[in-house]
Amino acid sequence: MAASGRHRLIRTRLTAGAVALAALAGAVAYTVASPAERASAAGGCAPYESIPMGKYWINNNTWGAKNGRGWSCSWDVYRSGSTIGWGTNYAWSGDPNAVKSYASSVLGWHWGWKVQQSELPVRVSDRKPVRTSWSYRVREAEESVYNVAYDLWLHDSDRTDWQSEPKHEVMVWLAKDGGAGPLGTKRERLEIGGAAWDLYVGDIGWNVYSFVRVGNTDSAHLNLDDFLQALVQRGLVDRTDYLSGIEAGTEVFTGKAQLDTTAYSVDVG
Repeated sequence: MAASGRHRLIRTRLTAGAVALAALAGAVAYTVASPAERASAAGGCAPYESIPMGKYWINNNTWGAKNGRGWSCSWDVYRSGSTIGWGTNYAWSGDPNAVKSYASSVLGWHWGWKVQQSELPVRVSDRKPVRTSWSYRVREAEESVYNVAYDLWLHDSDRTDWQSEPKHEVMVWLAKDGGAGPLGTKRERLEIGGAAWDLYVGDIGWNVYSFVRVGNTDSAHLNLDDFLQALVQRGLVDRTDYLSGIEAGTEVFTGKAQLDTTAYSVDVG
């Protein structure tokens, strides 16, 4: 989908103390086998290649590829009910301050609808639980600057298509490494779901709210509506807004690694 690559600018940055490390990672000259040799036989390496997985689909999203040189591959592993397993690997060099790819699972809206039976959109005021579980591991990391995060999309209408600009983007960072940091400025620290999170506020034509976990984790059991209600309480999101899309994956600045999702699910209501 051509629209998939136009929806974000350089929307994350590196923390001040890590610029030198990231620059080193961006300068590494990789000698890499062809992407096809690196991918699982069940996946693909084409930009924006999509893999259907029931109510989800896997998006090999390389929206920031113009900011560097490299590749990303993604593949499916299994599906059982609403739980899926999938993976991605990558090798990127180039601008150390710009995201190159966000290989991710997609539920609901992502600049249009690939799957209609997604349980979305839901109105924020309905306070429906959005329960999610995610277990994963990052391996074979070499000079990798990345995060592992959910990406939630909100609109002011329940009627959206590929032309609909989002009103808000809400990210929930479970882990980060190599100095990756969120867009915007830190507002406060708060407790949600038994963990501490730093809330950052930014703007790229729509509002971007990033909850960055204090301390990395390789598993999550969350109600994503808790994050939306925290924003409502702070006057940042309207109760009349709609949650349209939920993604989960890894944003990559530079380096090489593989993300293996052993179990992932989202259930709404």
